[in-house]
Amino acid sequence: MDVARLVEGLHTVTADFAKAVAGADPEAKVPTCPEWPLRVLVGHIGQAHRWAAETARGKQSPRPDPFEADPGTDWSAWLTDGANGLTDAVLAAGDRQVWTFFGPGPAAFWLRRMLHDTIVHHADAAFVTGAAFEVAPDLATEAVTEWFDVLTNPLTPTIRPEIAELNGTGQTLAFHPSDAPGWLLTRTPDGPRVRPGNQAQPDTPNAGFGQNVALSGPVADLLLVLTRRLPAEHVTVTGDRALIDHWLAHTAA
Repeated sequence: MDVARLVEGLHTVTADFAKAVAGADPEAKVPTCPEWPLRVLVGHIGQAHRWAAETARGKQSPRPDPFEADPGTDWSAWLTDGANGLTDAVLAAGDRQVWTFFGPGPAAFWLRRMLHDTIVHHADAAFVTGAAFEVAPDLATEAVTEWFDVLTNPLTPTIRPEIAELNGTGQTLAFHPSDAPGWLLTRTPDGPRVRPGNQAQPDTPNAGFGQNVALSGPVADLLLVLTRRLPAEHVTVTGDRALIDHWLAHTAA
């Protein structure tokens, strides 16, 4: 996804997040982030955007504690200012390399990371407040792709040792969105690998790849299953259910 669409997307999903939490009880518990009240979830988004913006400007600092964030009383303004600061910083950085979890990389790394984070936490907020959760298929697709990029990076097990449990001997997990291109994950001895698939359904002959387990459904639902916001039963699972259960158990977002 190009940077212009990432910028537009971050502003859209941040605004949707702000609408979802508007007027809500700051102390309401977030079931999908069980240690956080809603005010901490809101603070985290604005805080994370600001931290990512500073990183995009070349100012590396420790990741902040979400309980120390202060979103004030005007949550919408807090969230909007954070998203604006991040997109401005990324655009100003251009092609300049900045620090990322995986070594020097483009500042747009942080735009993708925060887009993913904001979409998923928008769902968290919607579960609390009862607001509608919707996300454009291309943004949900980008969020899934970004998540797979993180999980399949060879350096990820050095940051999150549990990811090493995803090594395998060729087992495959296929994801078939009804409204986007798909993905095929292969668990190899050197770690999971991912490649784009197509929109063929799991029971379609010559679908383009085989699978030990396949998940089908709208791409936004697949994203929420992959980030453990919805149970796997929310989509169609075909094949070895234990394989997807094991994957989900070791990839908590």
